[in-house]
Amino acid sequence: MSKLHVVTGAGPVGTTVAEQLAAAGKSVRILTRSGSGPEHPLIERRRVDATQREQLAAAVEGAAAVYHCTHGSKYAARTWWAELPATEQNVLSVAGQAGAVVVFPESLYSYGPLDQPMTENTPRTADFGKPAVRVALLRAREESATPTVSVAASDFIGPHVRVSHAGERMVPNILTGKAVQAFGNVNLPHSFTYMPDLAAAMIRAAQDRTLWNSFLHAPTAPAVSIRELARLLAEAADKPMPKILAVPGWTLRAAGPFNEQMRELAEMNYQFDRPFQLDSTASEARLGLKATPLTEVAAGTVAWWKAVVAEGK
Repeated sequence: MSKLHVVTGAGPVGTTVAEQLAAAGKSVRILTRSGSGPEHPLIERRRVDATQREQLAAAVEGAAAVYHCTHGSKYAARTWWAELPATEQNVLSVAGQAGAVVVFPESLYSYGPLDQPMTENTPRTADFGKPAVRVALLRAREESATPTVSVAASDFIGPHVRVSHAGERMVPNILTGKAVQAFGNVNLPHSFTYMPDLAAAMIRAAQDRTLWNSFLHAPTAPAVSIRELARLLAEAADKPMPKILAVPGWTLRAAGPFNEQMRELAEMNYQFDRPFQLDSTASEARLGLKATPLTEVAAGTVAWWKAVVAEGK
């Protein structure tokens, strides 16, 4: 496989993928509209708009793999419909001409509400709001002539993860001794995927042709409750267990008619009013990878946040 790997987007997924590739000695080209991205001798940062075919084609030429890690400009179904399908088709077309596989980080939205753990064989047929967009994207990837791999993860936790239930709403508060606000039932099991585990799975999938044109689950540790996760993070930070302030789902639904963001959050709150468990056993066997134990997840997450706080970023 060529050493050139192209990453679109410098959010938590794109940044982590680029860092891991560079650490393995691969040449990385990270594409963003602003030219941002991690600094490393093997990482080239380019100003490229992935929606513009000519710009993207020039940047992807010679690549072995494209890791498409950009997302919609707004957390709303209508924005996703307007932006995501066309952008993905552009990426697939350009990557196909370059002979590159496209690896996508994927959510669990396409499964919709469930009362049992999600496996790779669970039907992905959600037909409402944002989940329906994810279903359409997955179907388009299946129909594409360009080889693809979709690696699904649960809620993110770990380095570079800020906007997440286990991100800026939780860890900084634990470090400063404040209460933690969380949605839904904080005593139900919920899966969290460690960002380095997702990135490692995406990279492995790109390198192994037997995994192409498949849907995988990122290695994910056994589900724990929000309360238990907060305890693990507090222990890793050597801080007391924080007070957990649970925000019931009905408050989001009540605010929905007056606030679009609350309405969009309320649509997905089923993930927090019942057990939300990702089973990655089969994918771990195919990938040859294991999920990072939760004690190590907590330690790595706290260490990153302490560095962020120390640097004032």
